[in-house]
Amino acid sequence: MATASVSGRMKEHPAAATAILSVVGYALVIGTFAGLVPQRVFPDLSLQQVNLLSHAIAAVNTTATILLVLGWRWIRRGEVRKHAHAMAGSFGLILVFLVLYLTKIGGGGTKEIVGAPQLVYYAYLAMLAIHIILSIVAVPVVLYALILGLTHTPTELRQETPHKKVGRIAAGSWILSLSLGVVTYVMLNWVYGYKFAAA
Repeated sequence: MATASVSGRMKEHPAAATAILSVVGYALVIGTFAGLVPQRVFPDLSLQQVNLLSHAIAAVNTTATILLVLGWRWIRRGEVRKHAHAMAGSFGLILVFLVLYLTKIGGGGTKEIVGAPQLVYYAYLAMLAIHIILSIVAVPVVLYALILGLTHTPTELRQETPHKKVGRIAAGSWILSLSLGVVTYVMLNWVYGYKFAAA
């Protein structure tokens, strides 16, 4: 039955809602990296502020990862409400991450690892590449699982949607991506040195 509400339309057309939200997210990130978002949108950040944002991002991602792992554990134990809260909370933290990350890149710049042995350097690049690729690929999968979860009852999710299968893929890729992001953050900021490239 058609409804006029946003949630009603999202429930009826979750794939379309996923596509629209994914395009918006990709546009924000690509626009920031490509310099298409006006520079005046971002504050002018010092290296100290960039480092502070890096630490905040790592804390947000670590917390999001913990919530995802707990959410996965809770749904396996049949604790649906706890699972739903954990997954919604982790998604909320990813939105916080996105704001912090775009602010850091658009207003400050990027840092590149230096001083690592060659083998460690290549391992760092591999982990960073996997982190970035999974971050990009996971967006529509995560959004689709979230939209299904927010617009359907637990019974509908089990009987009428691929939420369980999609959610497993979304959570697994998300956990791996966030974990690798935190590991590369530690390597870049605490184990080895870095060079800073201003925006």
